[in-house]
Amino acid sequence: MGATNPGKTQLPASKTQYLTFFTAGEEYAISIVKVREIIEYDTVTTVPNTPAWISGVTNLRGKVTPVVDLAVKFGLPPSRIGKFSCVIITDVMFQGESLTMGVLADSVSQVIDLSADDIEKTPPFGTRVKTEYLLGMGALGKKFCLILDIDKVLSAEEILAVTESVPGEENPDGVTPGAKTRSGKESHFEAGA
Repeated sequence: MGATNPGKTQLPASKTQYLTFFTAGEEYAISIVKVREIIEYDTVTTVPNTPAWISGVTNLRGKVTPVVDLAVKFGLPPSRIGKFSCVIITDVMFQGESLTMGVLADSVSQVIDLSADDIEKTPPFGTRVKTEYLLGMGALGKKFCLILDIDKVLSAEEILAVTESVPGEENPDGVTPGAKTRSGKESHFEAGA
């Protein structure tokens, strides 16, 4: 009986859970450990001078949280807000710190368990998403979902682009973008909220 127990405890360790969701008719997945919560789509305040893929900011229990429209980020028309639209609140690593950002989804599908054998390498063709944004393709029966590396999708360079898009916030001489990003980003979003 002792031999059976180790096999059972090892099985869950070899699988990873992913949350699947739909955006622009395509099913995507992100690691469940990156998902803080899922909230109903509510008021999103547009912030001037931000990249088109930033829908705006939302109030998450008093904290200003940017909301990203993946459809626009992937070069598609903006998402249409519908009955099942929601915002997936994620934790993204930026310069060693965890930042909270929202990802707009047309709908959430399911939580799935995938082992390494269930994940195929991303082909160098045929996806709307840059291959560096993908960890692979997860098998879902006869179809696949695209597994996103959310830290790369919402990368440091693009977070910096949000900050640097504010007029009058050019970097002063001797100050690196990373040194002012945190406070510049926060004041940028607070000003627009």
